[in-house]
Amino acid sequence: MPEDDEGAERARRRAARLKAADLGRSRGGLTSKVYLATDRRCRLLSIILTPGQAADSPCFLPVLKKIKVRGPVGRPRARPDAVAGDKAYSSRANRAHLRTRKIRAVIPEKADQRANRKKRGSVGGRPVSHDATLYKDRNTVERGINKIKEWRGLATRYDKTPESYAAGLHLRGSILWLRSLPTI
Repeated sequence: MPEDDEGAERARRRAARLKAADLGRSRGGLTSKVYLATDRRCRLLSIILTPGQAADSPCFLPVLKKIKVRGPVGRPRARPDAVAGDKAYSSRANRAHLRTRKIRAVIPEKADQRANRKKRGSVGGRPVSHDATLYKDRNTVERGINKIKEWRGLATRYDKTPESYAAGLHLRGSILWLRSLPTI
């Protein structure tokens, strides 16, 4: 019987270590996910780190809430003109939040959402507007991720603690911002 207790204790400690390191199980093993927002020049605006099995849509609002861009005068700008995202972020809650903040949503509608809306008929609501030219700029997020991955330690997550990994992400984001400034 004591061996079973030791095995359970070991499993509990391992789970606590994984949770503390923001690691989660996904198909590829133990991983973490980085959610970020970028501007059109691939500069990072906000970063969130979650365990690997976390869903995409619930992280949409926390990423948006962390966006703060300082201008030459006044308080930091926290509301973008438009937000482009892929179909994973096409939920009613995300669209409603963007609508209340008067932010244009450039997110295509999922096929099942479209079918459900059409099935409901006139009470299903209006079709989602989608600007294809603005949606083409969505690749700036992927390009921003590629710029982050130029640092091998960030691409392979060598850091054991989420704090040091997040610090590396923020440092890389700062360097990208500094490189984008005009030289004097």
